[in-house]
Amino acid sequence: MLTNHFEKTKVLVIGDVMLDRYVWGEVRRISPEAPVPVVKMHRTTETLGGAANVANNLSGLGCAVTVIGVVGRDAAAESLFGLFERRNIANGLIEAPGRPTITKTRIMARKQQVLRLDEENAGPLPDPVSDQIKDRMALELPGCQAVILSDYGKGIFSSLPFVQDIIRVCRDHRIPVLVDPKGIQWERYQHATCITPNTAELEALIGQPLADNQALLVDSAARVRARLSLDWILVTRGEKGMCLIGKDDQPVLISSKAREVYDVSGAGDTVIATLAAALAAKAPMGQAAETANLAAGVVVGKLGTQPILNAELAACLRYSDGVRFDPYAAAKMVTAEGALEKVLEWKSSEEVVVFTNGCFDLLHPGHIRLLHQASAFGDRLVVGLNSDGSVKRLKGPERPILSEQDRGAILSALECVDLVVLFDEDTPLMLIKSLAPQVLVKGSDYTPDEVVGKAEVEAYGGRVELVDLVKGYSTTHIAQKVRRNQNNGGKTAPD
Repeated sequence: MLTNHFEKTKVLVIGDVMLDRYVWGEVRRISPEAPVPVVKMHRTTETLGGAANVANNLSGLGCAVTVIGVVGRDAAAESLFGLFERRNIANGLIEAPGRPTITKTRIMARKQQVLRLDEENAGPLPDPVSDQIKDRMALELPGCQAVILSDYGKGIFSSLPFVQDIIRVCRDHRIPVLVDPKGIQWERYQHATCITPNTAELEALIGQPLADNQALLVDSAARVRARLSLDWILVTRGEKGMCLIGKDDQPVLISSKAREVYDVSGAGDTVIATLAAALAAKAPMGQAAETANLAAGVVVGKLGTQPILNAELAACLRYSDGVRFDPYAAAKMVTAEGALEKVLEWKSSEEVVVFTNGCFDLLHPGHIRLLHQASAFGDRLVVGLNSDGSVKRLKGPERPILSEQDRGAILSALECVDLVVLFDEDTPLMLIKSLAPQVLVKGSDYTPDEVVGKAEVEAYGGRVELVDLVKGYSTTHIAQKVRRNQNNGGKTAPD
């Protein structure tokens, strides 16, 4: 699978690095001083934004990644350094005198953004700083399989000669250079391997709307590609998918596979990061674009700027089956490491994580009731699923009836299930310790003291909930009934 090769790649990101800060709180009244909401602050979280978010996506995919950009001498820069270290991103940041680290502070009332505060200096970079960037790039290019220029219009790419020098050096080294463009001065991107504008950015360039005119969009994109001597142009079109055009000017239209959009912030970063990772892994451009489209379908289902994870994308590629494919559902099946990433993401948004587990072999109404009741105890439901080997040890050599992948796919299709995690042990204790859910749920056929993980969950302030079961349903009973019917010549045998 393509995702297995990402860990062998190295990608360099050059661009406008930002710190995204979220101030979380709640609104219960309007200020008596002005007609504005009063946000009672609970806590503050910080994540990587701009070009740093592109790198965050590459790190999530498993690539080795270095970021070159500019920061100030301030606390925000220190926060970026710490986030880079935690995300295993190599730090190529350069201090620019007189400029602050670009910081976007979002005031959040639960999941709703109330206000955003921006701190930045978007003026052109001084020549000495630009020269430092080129010198650092020369050090990083050996062993690099792709370069991304992440332009957020904050000054780093304001000089056409500077951008052209970068592109020329990359092409001299036969390294694909991908550009996420900004503004309408696209001449600076000439000779890049690929640029990835969205529809609005292409509309701004040509000066007319394109959203409802596919033929005009294709023609405009082809003209831009030829005028700038690009190998490819990939236009992202939101819910309409993507349009890829190469030197033959024949468009490849890629349908969107997003089920439900919660937040499009950062989706462009995910697209160009996944495109670069796939090209670095030697995938053809068409396959790379399809893969980037799948990744975008996952991240728009997340709140805020969140990266794609290798496990999520691998699940998408594993279960993709055309028009019936739901990338967000497929991405629910993750490894224990991928599950931990997701759970930490949800907890950072103050969501309550619920955990339950089982074999779920031949899903029946009893299972459905259990899962729906479990999901009602919090915001996110994680299901620990016994692997085939685990089921065989617990249930006997004839079980499971359905494979772990089939059982996981069925569970993933349920709206109430947010994550499915395979575990190979006889009990989910290790998984529970790792994920540390706030609520642990089992059926009422257990006593509280029999619930695996009870002591561990209660030790950090979590709780255990027992839910009533639907009588008369069990996988063993269903399997026995099927066997009796087979032995009875296909006629339904009495229970």
